[in-house]
Amino acid sequence: MAQLEPYKGGYYLWKYVPSMAAAIIFLIFFMAATFAHSYRIWKTKAWFCVPFGVGGFFEIIGYAARAAAHKRTGKLMPFALQNQGTLLAPVFFAASIYMVFGRIVASVGGWGHSIVRVPWLTKTFVIGDVFSLAVQGGGAGLMVTGSHATLAEAIVILGLMIQIVMFGLFVATIGIFHKRMRRAPTTQAFNPNVRWEQYLHMLYGVSGLIFFRSIFRVIEFALGQDGYPLTNEWTLYIFDSVPMFIVMLVFYWRFPADIKDNKAFDRAGEDLAVITP
Repeated sequence: MAQLEPYKGGYYLWKYVPSMAAAIIFLIFFMAATFAHSYRIWKTKAWFCVPFGVGGFFEIIGYAARAAAHKRTGKLMPFALQNQGTLLAPVFFAASIYMVFGRIVASVGGWGHSIVRVPWLTKTFVIGDVFSLAVQGGGAGLMVTGSHATLAEAIVILGLMIQIVMFGLFVATIGIFHKRMRRAPTTQAFNPNVRWEQYLHMLYGVSGLIFFRSIFRVIEFALGQDGYPLTNEWTLYIFDSVPMFIVMLVFYWRFPADIKDNKAFDRAGEDLAVITP
């Protein structure tokens, strides 16, 4: 029977023996979802969704490592891989989500309705996303050493807070754009082949789920190694695993394939000079 084992010097990487059954179930879920997304990305050539697929692979690595850690709670590698995988996957999801919004704006010619200047619309949020990834990744890497656990948790919390702030600004940007488009729609907005409002609703949903998950993670690390979330495995599955799997399902359901080759998006800088002084 699997039991909790120390890593070094009596330090325990885990506060419980991770469930192999739960890890395998979500491993299968994320493998199926990632394969479905990868196939659709390849088939439709929606390459801006590649980061989303990468996020799915991170989830796979994370839950495969959790399954392996069931009988290896004293080993560093399974702990490190599961921590990195489940912590960083949503950052990659976010990168594609930001790029989708930029293409939605381009597809309806809504440059004048965006509160962020067009050339920086996607760049602003993706740069914030990369910064969040770097901070969280650094904290997650440091977390595997017991002597720096407190510092690592603080760094991870900082990275998560950056992600929360960026998502808050992003959702506000979507909301203002949506309101302005409803009040003064462009000619392109009436094109039935461009399902811009459906995509916006999808972005609201997936962004809300990632925002909710990030808040949980902040609470999890803020409470520390002996806090309830890090000592009770079910919290991770309910407040992280399930929401992220739903994110993959919703994104697949409203996969933005018909805005993949928007030439207006590539001419954003030129259009801006004409539309805004």
